[in-house]
Amino acid sequence: MDEHALVLLDSYTVQQDLRIRLPRCVESNIGVQRGVTRFDIYLDVEDGVLVLKPRPADHEEMSRE
Repeated sequence: MDEHALVLLDSYTVQQDLRIRLPRCVESNIGVQRGVTRFDIYLDVEDGVLVLKPRPADHEEMSRE
């Protein structure tokens, strides 16, 4: 992953039930709507990095099979 493409917005500890709270600055920087926006979660295996990408509203629901 290209380190220059990453911008650190905040750091946060994973909650006891494994939820991750998004910092408020995410709302203003990428237009997240609470209770509406869904994220696709990717793993960069080489670097051990999780990547959250907002899913476009017209994107079909991903199967969990």
